[in-house]
Amino acid sequence: MAKTKDENTEEQILVAAKTVFQTKGMDGARMQHIADEAGINKAMLHYYFRSKQLLFEAVFNQAFSLLAPQLNIILNDESSIEDKIKNFTVDYTTFMMKHPYLPNFIIQELNRNEDFIVKLKENTGFPNLDKFKAQVDAEINDGLLNPIDADQLFVNIIALNIFPFLGKPLIKAFTNKDEQDYKTFVESRKTEVANFIINSIKPH
Repeated sequence: MAKTKDENTEEQILVAAKTVFQTKGMDGARMQHIADEAGINKAMLHYYFRSKQLLFEAVFNQAFSLLAPQLNIILNDESSIEDKIKNFTVDYTTFMMKHPYLPNFIIQELNRNEDFIVKLKENTGFPNLDKFKAQVDAEINDGLLNPIDADQLFVNIIALNIFPFLGKPLIKAFTNKDEQDYKTFVESRKTEVANFIINSIKPH
């Protein structure tokens, strides 16, 4: 009788893969590690996912599909730009603390495969900036914000939020932080980043 793929087993594999990728990284992870973590044999793992890359993409897409709608809601709700920055920073940092492998994977995939971002935009409810940009312009006109290009503002928000995850070893080395100190530091970024950006764009 032909085998049929079981959703519970597939989810079990994805949970195991997430754990292994978080602890060993993409390069250090092995399919055998993931099979062991999932409590199955390697042949069964390959039946569900033919390669480590395909498995990594499945883990990534599952996680990003949770994050993207969350960010989209923040960007397109009726709150002020100030509140958007605060909410975006809290949600993004909280999410990345749970999925720390994602930023490096995104950069890796963008460098390896230029079509990656095109596929990502098509399949995951990729965040739309149109309302955010219009709102920035409106608040500038109303005197609520200093003049700033909305694209530049969004990139500033992304850059300040993402670097602590992309540059984790560098930050730990520069600041002499152990793993627990680093986690505390990243937690504090939820308010530090938002306050820094808001202070830079609000009239004084």
